[in-house]
Amino acid sequence: MTATSLRPSNRSNVAPFIAMDVLAEAARLEEAGKIIVHMEVGQPSAPAPAAALTAARAALDHGRLGYTEARGLASLRHRLVQHYGETYGVHVPEQRIVATTGSSAGFNLAFLSAFDPGDRIVLTAPGYPAYRNIIRALGLVPVEIEVGEDTRWCLTPDHLEKARADGPVKGVLVASPANPTGTMMTPDALSALVRYCDDAGIWFISDEIYHGLTYGKAQATALSTSQNAIVINSFSKFYCMTGWRIGWMVLPEVLVRPAERIAQSLYISPPELSQIAATAALDATDDLVLVRDGYARNREMLLTELPKIGFDRLLPVDGAFYIYADTRRFSANSLEFVNAMLHEAGVAATPGADFDPVHGAEFLRFSFAGAYPDMEEAVRRLKAWLG
Repeated sequence: MTATSLRPSNRSNVAPFIAMDVLAEAARLEEAGKIIVHMEVGQPSAPAPAAALTAARAALDHGRLGYTEARGLASLRHRLVQHYGETYGVHVPEQRIVATTGSSAGFNLAFLSAFDPGDRIVLTAPGYPAYRNIIRALGLVPVEIEVGEDTRWCLTPDHLEKARADGPVKGVLVASPANPTGTMMTPDALSALVRYCDDAGIWFISDEIYHGLTYGKAQATALSTSQNAIVINSFSKFYCMTGWRIGWMVLPEVLVRPAERIAQSLYISPPELSQIAATAALDATDDLVLVRDGYARNREMLLTELPKIGFDRLLPVDGAFYIYADTRRFSANSLEFVNAMLHEAGVAATPGADFDPVHGAEFLRFSFAGAYPDMEEAVRRLKAWLG
């Protein structure tokens, strides 16, 4: 084999995560002296809770941080048992909880432990792009189902019936609240979908990383319906700990040891410092509710002001911190529109092509996780730019 014949793997040929490309271009413009309002990535502007920072400082003063068991610190897992009881009234055995290096590692472990190459996994479009990219990189097959206003942008058993007519479905992945839409399934709708999967012998993966960030809608965990559900969560969103790269999963008992074996080799263990901080963060709910109230204020202002600018077709914003907006009034190519908005107005957002290969050119996503003055500045700039 010669050097010229060396090539990247086929599995690495996945689409770019455009939100990160926008972030990189925004950083380049900032280095050149331009002031950018960031609405492109789903990253809280608030720091980690004070209790988490205090616990981390104490751990650093202790002087030694090392490996933990692959499933994470027992203290964190025990505290998560309490969390499920307090938040959802659901008992989750500690041995079924696995701490992960962010939710991203959780998805890797779920896909690797539950599926074989070639298995088909149903996703919604629009949906989080990393789902399909990870699935493809692992040799699995993403089956993207377009959802729309008729089902309030949620997946239904009828969708799955149609997908199964085209071939076996081994898994379903649903996020509620969803990224990029912010829409939520009602508890009854979620329960019906989970039951359908149980009856059909389909793994149900519930992405619950935006739990805690809801605005007047009831949130439900898939664990309230089935102990077969694979639940993935993270400290990045509600707990404001993106850079700490810490999350967790709740697994059916049959998948615990397989996922643990894979985690031992892929990751060894999640960072001990992050686990210590995360354990403390679970006791900081009062502080974090204040942060959520800030998002609610941003949301209310943007839902009032964006239609005045011309973004008058918005999907329901039930939770998370995103607004998915129709751009056809301004452009049929949201990628070009977002690029112009960044360079000319200094407002960074994510084009819908990241989330929907079919209709994404007609949408963009605004993140309102930033500070209120920044959201006001974005509105001012967009009004001036769009005239």
